[in-house]
Amino acid sequence: MKWCSSLILLLLVAGCVAETDLRTAASPDRLTFIHLNDTYRIDAVEGGSAGGFGRVATLLRQRVAAGSDVRVLHGGDFLYPSLESQLWHGQQIIEAFNFIDQIAPMIVVAGNHEFDRRTPERLAEAVRASQFEWLGDNYRFVTGDDAVDNALRKAYIYAHKGKRVGIFALTLHADDGGNERDYVPVDKDYVGVAQRVIRGFEDAGVDLIIGLTHLHFWQDVEISKLRAEHPTFLFIVGGHEHEPQFQPGSATTAAIMKGASNARVIWQVDVAFPDGDAAIAGLERIAVDDTIESAADYDEIAGKWRAMLLEKFPFLTATIGYAAVPLDGREFAIREGETNWGNFVVDQMRRAFGQPVAELAFINSGTLRIDDFIVDEIRFEDIGRTFGFSSYLRYLTLTGSEFRAVLESGFRGNTPGLGHFPQVAGFRVCADRRRAEGDRIVSLQVPMDDGWAEIDPKRQYSVVVPDFLYRGGDGYRFPEHRKASRPGSELKYLVLDAVMAAQAQGRKVGAPIDPGNPRIVMLDAARDYCFPE
Repeated sequence: MKWCSSLILLLLVAGCVAETDLRTAASPDRLTFIHLNDTYRIDAVEGGSAGGFGRVATLLRQRVAAGSDVRVLHGGDFLYPSLESQLWHGQQIIEAFNFIDQIAPMIVVAGNHEFDRRTPERLAEAVRASQFEWLGDNYRFVTGDDAVDNALRKAYIYAHKGKRVGIFALTLHADDGGNERDYVPVDKDYVGVAQRVIRGFEDAGVDLIIGLTHLHFWQDVEISKLRAEHPTFLFIVGGHEHEPQFQPGSATTAAIMKGASNARVIWQVDVAFPDGDAAIAGLERIAVDDTIESAADYDEIAGKWRAMLLEKFPFLTATIGYAAVPLDGREFAIREGETNWGNFVVDQMRRAFGQPVAELAFINSGTLRIDDFIVDEIRFEDIGRTFGFSSYLRYLTLTGSEFRAVLESGFRGNTPGLGHFPQVAGFRVCADRRRAEGDRIVSLQVPMDDGWAEIDPKRQYSVVVPDFLYRGGDGYRFPEHRKASRPGSELKYLVLDAVMAAQAQGRKVGAPIDPGNPRIVMLDAARDYCFPE
């Protein structure tokens, strides 16, 4: 529990980092880093009110105009998944990054989603089209194209006004949620690789060392401790979590920053060299919103890809139904609690295999990628953006105790924004992250004639889950002796059918979350009871 308490303290400190006005001028004497991560859209989200590379471009131009030496760092996950990437395999993002790189040099680490495809052709195409730098120290490209494989830079060093800056880059191993691909072998010894590269930097006389990672926050914390032996190791910027994360630096730990997905929140780190030693001279958490004007020349790029998308799918803007209330698919909400869009989606799973409907169903929130509200009209595009992956389902039976053990995987970790967090139907669950992993579910209840009761550990229940989870995705583990149906009934078409059926009957879909009967309750210092009496 000491670790949990420490992490909670770090997250509280993160809340104290002030968000800043993007128009704040940068100092011409500082080296400036702008960091973003987990960007899947080339346009803004939340109805256009948050994020967007056009706004990031505006920020960069302001900093460059002020005289700063600016570098853009990206913590991975950008090629996939998105509605556009199903057509162009990330080429739209590559063009956006190349645009950014023309304003200020861009440096990226690959995230797990860069390797979503099982063969290397699409990655190779993306690397060949990239004008920015790809870094990787614990992984290699083995695509069969020497130019692509050699484009991945290791132990990266560049010069700034007589100072040398070294950046090491690490990505997730398959055991920790990465993709296992023959064309990208990954070394799981994150700390060992980082220390080896750092020592090489020191031998080369590097003045400032930075970590660029696509790892879990707790893994970044372990790496940050290398600063105790290597004082020029100043900070880590990373990705994978989709909400802002922060650890302040100290004499023995490097600072850690992660932004929000789709550039909703990014970081600016200013570094100076007082008395010759690198030091963080400024640290700003920047909310990217509609108070910031989007760069008009970038908007032309976004508009071009939008037109191409509508040429492929002219029906995307067609209205297929109406929402009774705003439906919440924002990532920060759906990856940390119950939302009404999550409820509507997972409710369709129970009927996937006919009558009688399955008793229990759940989905990992990382499958639901729209990162936006659906308000009033429900368009075909809303369904397409919700499902960035295939969503085939499986049917099986589990005992109550088996089901509870499987669902524990949904409450792993101690940071928000994790894609394995479940959205549920047919039951309600109360969990407490202050408890040890594997024992965090406080109560798991199923409906009875007279209300709710704890799930019967010995009774068999019918269950529907995504094929991805049944096969071990997102860390879920199902009993090996429990065989499931073949994959069938793709969820996105069930959702589409439900919306259109409601429209045909003159009904709107969706409902507010019922505070008197929540499906998911997370206990913390502010709430010490599970369900209302």
